[in-house]
Amino acid sequence: MGKRNERRSRVEAAFERLRSSVGTALGAAENEHDRVVAECAQQEYALRIAQQGVAAAEREPDEIAPPGDPHFAAALREAQRVREEIFAEWSAQGPDQLTALVADAAPGTAGRPWPEWLGQIGAQDATTPPGLWRIGTATFPDSPNPQPFPAAVPLLDESHLRITTATRKDPEPAEALVQNLLLRMLSHFPPGMVRIHVWDVAQLTGTLPGLHPLARAGLLTAHDPTRLDEMLESLSDHIRRIHNTALADGGHPSLRSLAAENGHRSEPWRIAVLFGNNEPLRDEQHHQLLRIARNGPACGVVLILVDLPLSVNSAIESITLLGENRARTSMTGEHAVVQLDDSPSRAEVTRACAAIAEAFLARRARVRTFQDLVPSEFWTHRSASGLQAPVGFSEGEPVWVTLGDSSPHTLIGGPSGSGKTNFLYGMLGGLAARYSPDELELYLLDFKEGVSFAQFTPGRRDPSWLPHAQLVGVNVNTDREFGLALLRFLSDEMRRRAEAAKKHEVTKLEELRAEDPTGRWPRIVAVIDEFQYLFAERDPVTAQATALLEDVARRGRSQGIHLVLASQDVSGIEAFWGKPAIFEQFILRIALPKARRVLAEQNQAALELPRWHAVVNHESGVKHGNVIARIPDATARGTFDALQEKLWRRLPPGARPPRLFDGSNLPVLSALDDYARLRAPVSTPKALLGQIIDVNGTAAAVRLARSPGRNIAVIGSVRRDATSVLGAAALSLARQHVPGDIKFTVAGLLDDVDHDVRAVVEALRGHGHDVDLVGLDDIEGALAEVAAKIDQRTGLDVPHVLVLYAADAAQTTLERKDPTTRTSGLDHLRKILKQGPELRVHVVGWWRSVQRVKNTLSMGPVDDIGAWVAFDVHGQELSQFAAGQMVSWSPRERRGLFFDRAVHSRPEVVLPFDLGGPEPAPAVPAQRSAPDLRHEIREEAGD
Repeated sequence: MGKRNERRSRVEAAFERLRSSVGTALGAAENEHDRVVAECAQQEYALRIAQQGVAAAEREPDEIAPPGDPHFAAALREAQRVREEIFAEWSAQGPDQLTALVADAAPGTAGRPWPEWLGQIGAQDATTPPGLWRIGTATFPDSPNPQPFPAAVPLLDESHLRITTATRKDPEPAEALVQNLLLRMLSHFPPGMVRIHVWDVAQLTGTLPGLHPLARAGLLTAHDPTRLDEMLESLSDHIRRIHNTALADGGHPSLRSLAAENGHRSEPWRIAVLFGNNEPLRDEQHHQLLRIARNGPACGVVLILVDLPLSVNSAIESITLLGENRARTSMTGEHAVVQLDDSPSRAEVTRACAAIAEAFLARRARVRTFQDLVPSEFWTHRSASGLQAPVGFSEGEPVWVTLGDSSPHTLIGGPSGSGKTNFLYGMLGGLAARYSPDELELYLLDFKEGVSFAQFTPGRRDPSWLPHAQLVGVNVNTDREFGLALLRFLSDEMRRRAEAAKKHEVTKLEELRAEDPTGRWPRIVAVIDEFQYLFAERDPVTAQATALLEDVARRGRSQGIHLVLASQDVSGIEAFWGKPAIFEQFILRIALPKARRVLAEQNQAALELPRWHAVVNHESGVKHGNVIARIPDATARGTFDALQEKLWRRLPPGARPPRLFDGSNLPVLSALDDYARLRAPVSTPKALLGQIIDVNGTAAAVRLARSPGRNIAVIGSVRRDATSVLGAAALSLARQHVPGDIKFTVAGLLDDVDHDVRAVVEALRGHGHDVDLVGLDDIEGALAEVAAKIDQRTGLDVPHVLVLYAADAAQTTLERKDPTTRTSGLDHLRKILKQGPELRVHVVGWWRSVQRVKNTLSMGPVDDIGAWVAFDVHGQELSQFAAGQMVSWSPRERRGLFFDRAVHSRPEVVLPFDLGGPEPAPAVPAQRSAPDLRHEIREEAGD
C-alpha cells in the first residue's frame, strides 16, 4: 500500500512537471506569437508608411492605422529615425553644394534676383552662355529639417523646356514663369542676341504683354494662332541655313562649339514659345516640330512648350505647376517642391523691355566704323575648321564672311569706284586681327595699275607691314606670268599638303592639323584683284592659268587654300567660256554697287545698292542668300594702317617682311637672297642673269660647268638691259671665287657702254680679282691669246670668263684674216665658244640682234650658245635657239626671255637686275668726223 502511494505520488509529480513544462512552452509560444504578430504589424505599417511617405503618415496617420495603434507608432518612429539618418548628410552639405553649383552655372542675370538687374542692358559674352537659368527656390518637404536651395533649368544650346499647368483656365502662372526666364536671357546678352517667337493657340497678341515693346525692334515676333505652319517653316529654314553655312565647315556639331573656337557668336538665339491647350498638333505640324526639337539646339533654336503634348527624343526638361506658385521639375526630382520666383510688375517688365529695344535700335542705327570690325584681343582664333570675319553691318549687327569647306572661295564684283579695294581692306583687316600668322597666310596680287596693296609692305614713311602677308604683287598688269606663278605655287602647296594628309591617313586640313599638331599648316588666302587681266590673251599663259585655277578651285578647299578673286566684270573672260564649273566653286559672292554677273542671273540686288554697301551671299549668288551690309571705310588714315602697325609690333625681332613684286621697279642684285647666298669657292659656279617671275623671287641662273655650250648670249638692242645681264653675270661669278682663282676679260666694244664696263671692272678689281679691260682695238689679240691657250692646253689653270659688251660691234674687225695664218678673230671666237667651256673658258656676250649672233656663229649650229636672254626680240626669231620649238613672245619694256637648253623645256620671262649704280648723265654729243661715221658703218655691217 505504501509502495503504491509512493508510486502514485511520483506519477502525479511527473504529471505536474509535465503540466508546468507544457504551460511554460505554451506561454513562450504565445509570447512569440504576440511578438511575431506585433513585428508583422509593424512591418506592414512600415510598408504602408514607405508607400505613403513619412510626411504623409505624420500628417494623416488615420489613413494608415487606427488611432493609438502602438505598432504604427513604432513603425513611424523607426521610419523617422531612418529618415533623419538619410537626410543628415544632405542637410549638412547638399543645399550649400547646390547653391554653389547654381551660382557657378548661372552667373549674373541668369541666377541673381531680378531687382538687381532688371532694366540694365546686357553685355555678357555670348560665346559661352550660362548652363542654368534660375526659376525659384526648392526644398524637400519630407526632410526633417528642410533647407532651401536654388532651382534652375538648362536652356540655351542645352535643352528645350516643357511646362504643364494645373489648369489652362489660369494661364498667369505659366506666363509668369516663361516671362521671368525670357527676361533673364534678354538682359544677360547684348541686345539682339536673343530673338523671341511666340505662338498661342488661343490668343493673337495678348500673350506675354510685358514683352511687347520688343516687337518694334524686331526682337519679338507674335505669330497668328492659325499660322503655326509659317512659324515652323521659318525656324526650319533657319536651321537649314545654319547647317549649310556655319556648321558645314570643319564638322562643328553646334554653333556653340564653333563660337568657342572662333571666339565669337555670329548668330543670335531664337526662342520659340508655344502655348497650347493640351490638344495634339496635326501630324505634319507634329513631325516638323519634332525635327526642330531634334536639330534646333545645335543651331541656337530653343523650344518652350506650354501645355503642348510632344514626345521628343532630344534633351528636354519639364516643369509641372502645382498651383500657389509652386512646381515640380525634372531637374529637382519628384520629391522636391519649387517655390517659383516672384515676377516683376507689368510696368517694370515693360520699361525693361523698352530699354532693351531702344538700346538695340540705337546700336543698329549707329554708323559702324572699321574699329567695329576689329576684336578687342588680337590673334585669339584658330583656323583649323575655317576662317570667319565681319565685313560690314546690317541693322547694326555684324555681317560675317566664312571661308571653309562649304564656302571655299570668294568672287567679288563691282565697277571701278564701287569700293572693291575698301572691301578687301576691311575683310583682310578682320581676318588678320583674329588669326595669327601661324593660322593664316596671305598672298596678294593686284593687276590694276596702282599700288593699293603696297600698304601691306614696308615703305619709306611707314616701316610696318602686314604680318600675315607672304607675297605682295603690285603693278603687274603687264606681268601676267606673275599671276601664273602664284597659281603654280598654290598648286604645288596643295599637292604638298595632300601628300602630308595621305601620310597621316586623313583627307582634310582640319584632320591633318589634329594628327600633326607640331606641323605648321596655316590656311592660305590668295587675293587677286582685277584677275581678268591674267586671262586677257589667247596664249599659253592663259591656257596654263585656266587649268591651274580650275584645279586649285576644285581641290583647294580640303587643303585650306582659298581664292578671293575680284573683278569689274567676269562675263567677258573668254578662257572661262564653256567652263562654268570653275565659278561654281566660288560659293561666297560679294556684289558691290552696280555689279553685274557676280550674283545669280535673276538676282539684281546689287543694281540698286547705294555707296558703301555690298551684297554678301553665301549661296552661290542665289537671291534668298542675300544679306545687305554697310561697309565701313577701311582706307582712311587711322583705320587699316593703324591696325597694321599694332599687329606689326607684335612680331618677334628679326621677322622678315613679305616679298614685294613691283612691276614698275627692277630687283636689286645686292638685295637678292640668291645673290647673298653665293659663297666661294664652288666646284661649278653659276651666273645670275636676272630674276624669274615667280613667288620666291628666284634668280635666273646658268651653271657654267665644264660641258660644251656653257656660254651665255644676251640678245637685243636695249643697252641698259643687256649691260645689266652682263654685269650681274660677272659680279655673281666673282662672288663664287676667291681672288686669284678666276680671271676676267672684259671687252667694251661700243662707246655707249664705257660707263657700264668701267663700273663692272672697278667692282671686280675692288674685290681683288684679275681683270683685263680691252677695247675694239685690242679684242682680236685678246681672243687670239685665249684661243692659243686652248690649242696648247696651257695657261688655263683658273677659270677664264670673257665678258663681251656688244660683240657684234667688232664684227668687221674680227672678220679680218691674218695674212700668215689665214685665221680671223671670228675664228678665234668660234673656237673659244666651241672648245672653251670644257677647259673652263666661258663667253658671256651681248649681240644686238639674232642675226648678228648667227653671223658670229657662221653657218654652224647654235649649240655653242647653251643659254640666252633676249630683249626686244620677237619670239619667232628665237625658235632656232630654243631647240626648234615655237616661241610665243612679244617684246616688253624691261622684260626679257630666258632659256637654258640644259634645264628648260620652254623659255621663261625674267627681269634684269638693278646693279645699284647711277645712270650716267648724257654727254653733249661732239661733232663727229668722217672716221667716226665709217666706224658706225662698220658696226652695222654685222647684219
